[in-house]
Amino acid sequence: MYSPLYFDYNATTPCLKEVVDSMLPYFNQDFGNPSSSHHPYGWLAKSAVEDATVAIANNLGVTPSSLVYTSGATESINMVLIGVARKMQSKGNHIITTKAEHKAVLDTCAFLEENGFEVTYLDVDSKGLISTEMLSDMLRPETILVSILYANNETGTIQPLDEISKLTHENGSLLFSDTTQALGKLDLTKVFQFVDFACFSAHKVYGPKGIGLVFIKDNEGGNGLPSFIHGGGQQKKQRGGTLNTPLIIGFSKAIELAHDNLNTEIQRLETLRNKLEKGLLKIDLSISNSAPPRRLSNTVHISFPYVDGTNLLTALSRQIAVSNGSACNSASVEPSHVLTAMGIERSLAYASLRLSIGRFTTANEIDKAIEIITNEVAKQREQNILWERRK
Repeated sequence: MYSPLYFDYNATTPCLKEVVDSMLPYFNQDFGNPSSSHHPYGWLAKSAVEDATVAIANNLGVTPSSLVYTSGATESINMVLIGVARKMQSKGNHIITTKAEHKAVLDTCAFLEENGFEVTYLDVDSKGLISTEMLSDMLRPETILVSILYANNETGTIQPLDEISKLTHENGSLLFSDTTQALGKLDLTKVFQFVDFACFSAHKVYGPKGIGLVFIKDNEGGNGLPSFIHGGGQQKKQRGGTLNTPLIIGFSKAIELAHDNLNTEIQRLETLRNKLEKGLLKIDLSISNSAPPRRLSNTVHISFPYVDGTNLLTALSRQIAVSNGSACNSASVEPSHVLTAMGIERSLAYASLRLSIGRFTTANEIDKAIEIITNEVAKQREQNILWERRK
């Protein structure tokens, strides 16, 4: 069976063989419940989870106690936003985020608005960056939380968390950053110094689907979040339910492999990304939507005027797997909210592609992708009378 070229690594990644192999014994051999404290099956599972957690913490440069397992980044986002709102509502009811956040943040903020909280949505500029001056102006004594996406999943834009952190903490507010796309693509050591909360998902870093993490700074002595899922009291009573031992082991292995050659892989991806972007920008009138001073090493977002984006994606799907934005928002008939927040016209936002590369992308595949997209854009434009009359 023919497999299209894969250029959608920001949506998900293949689970590495080493990751799968690390998980297998915990499905049918060491299958005990980590909470079963009265027999060896439980002891072995608990020990494996503890060892995996220590390994993750060491790779990330945080303490094991700061990590809480979830089903993925979406649950993690809900846990942090709703948890902080519940815990801090006696101090205030104001939250600040941006118009270019992942839908999991925006939808959760909308839920909080329905329940009496006030949310300010910061604008972003044409490069997808917030204005720290605007953030400073929007902060109030009753601001309990600032939620800023670190690396945008559509454009790759990286926000200045150091400046954001300084302003937020000077105001006495907490800072949460959705860092899902940054894991395995950036050195996060300093990020954990800037934020109070962060979140991750294993399937973005060649691990299994269905497992995520919340980072909670100072998660000791009652400083954590209120219980998000009740039942059993696991994970310091912050997230009840049986720990998913195999997936935790797999997540730990995936993070270990990602950090083994992180800097080398970042450089390799940057070279391929630049080659891809340069090739696509040779197409007449094409525009890059991902060119801020700092961005992810693997992401290219391009708009092609005079092209119907839906038709382009359908035609390309036979040869190359790409998207026009977040996979979590693929059911929407509206253009990308990230692009419109950046001031890009709706017609141009519709005519856009996100290409994200990864561990298995080769230079030869980059050349093929450029050729395929160039030819298909030309075909689409031939059928558009506005292209003929553009002059």
